[in-house]
Amino acid sequence: MTDPLFILSVGVLIVVGGIIGLKLHPFLALILGALVVAFMTPAAAVEQYALDKGTSAAAALALSQKGIGERIATEFGNTCAKIGILIAMAAIIGKCLLESGAAERIIRSILRLTGIGKAPIAFLTSSFFLGIPVFFDTVIFLMMPLVKAMALRLGKNYLLLVMCIMAGAAMANSLVPPAPGPLFLIGEMHIPIGMMMIAGVIVGLFTITAGYFFAVWVNGKMPIEIRDSLDAPLKDIKLIAAREDRELPPLGLSLLPVLIPLGFICADTAIGALSKGGAPWGESAFATAVVAFIEFFGDKNIALISGGFAALLVLASQRKTSKDEFSSFVQAALLSGGGIILITAAGGAFGGMLQQTGISSRIAGLTAGYQMALIPLAFLIAAVVRTAQGSATVALITASGILSGMATQGNLEFHPVYLGLAIGCGSKIVPWMNDSGFWIVCKLSNLTEKEALKTISPLLVVMGITGLVVILVGAKLFPLV
Repeated sequence: MTDPLFILSVGVLIVVGGIIGLKLHPFLALILGALVVAFMTPAAAVEQYALDKGTSAAAALALSQKGIGERIATEFGNTCAKIGILIAMAAIIGKCLLESGAAERIIRSILRLTGIGKAPIAFLTSSFFLGIPVFFDTVIFLMMPLVKAMALRLGKNYLLLVMCIMAGAAMANSLVPPAPGPLFLIGEMHIPIGMMMIAGVIVGLFTITAGYFFAVWVNGKMPIEIRDSLDAPLKDIKLIAAREDRELPPLGLSLLPVLIPLGFICADTAIGALSKGGAPWGESAFATAVVAFIEFFGDKNIALISGGFAALLVLASQRKTSKDEFSSFVQAALLSGGGIILITAAGGAFGGMLQQTGISSRIAGLTAGYQMALIPLAFLIAAVVRTAQGSATVALITASGILSGMATQGNLEFHPVYLGLAIGCGSKIVPWMNDSGFWIVCKLSNLTEKEALKTISPLLVVMGITGLVVILVGAKLFPLV
């Protein structure tokens, strides 16, 4: 059978069954799943998928004529292009923050500010607001070393801290521009960016609050201790945690590897938003040069590379090591990052093969005449697309394309922003093995696949449904029309 839903079912069975049942390495299970899905997908479906994306007829035909191995390799490479440098540099930043004592200095400063009891809330809110201008995966890369150091400092609540940063970053990524998905959505549905930002933050705060209480409950039911890993051996973190304050780098120096990439990315985002209405800095040569400088370093790859070198400088200032020791240190960090890159890219290849089956169009056809209230319908379409092919951004794009006509026809009883928010919340459901973000969190946190399916996946379901309820109440009480 060549029905996309049947192919999806076979792909799910192979990946989930291979990892959990046969104990295959995730990389092998995902590549095998991608291979089978690609083999079952007819060339006509691949060509139609490319045409639906706006590709020229010649390019669509060329894609359909490519061999299965080449198509898988292309999607694998596309994912590597998106996350390869980010993960490699994040591995260096994380290891440097831990080895130099910078992470411990940051953690001690947070504890002095919030108190031990409120540390998880501090991580939750920080990751949410960081997730507005910064990509989801970048937030996870930057926050995870701090989570490990904090968990050792507290001696408990490792799972709670992991779930807190996951909750905050994930909801900001799908609800608040200038994240890529929400940016496309507001353009497609003609929603003012300012309104989407304000409404997204409001709904997001409700959802992460529900996520926090769920995380507290899960943490109590199945507490998970921090585990040894190549990038952050527990014995090393414990030695760092035992240091005197005077042995740690100053707070300002400790924050540089995190603040440099965040600062450049946020500044670049702000400049991009201002430039849409024309350059407000006029013809000034100095201002133009500053903008060009920020735009160069504001690229997420360049920003993380800058953060990586800053982290190495912090380490060098704290530890007097030889060139050989320094090289070995970087190699150990890259070895840990390399495994994550391979698994994440394999997940991207599997998701890409699912998309080429035409699963999004199939779902759109099934839901075209669905007689249901528009807000739950928007939520449902996004949720089904996300679960089927793994990408929250693709789910946002697909659902907004299906519903854009309804949002702009002018006879809604509520503002289209509520439809956009419903799509954003639906795009959180359900993360599993076809989602590259699932693997990033899984591997950086050292959770097993089964543990992640029991914790991270239901966490996003709870937050997505909470968001739907808040949106329905808001549309009823404050229609904004």
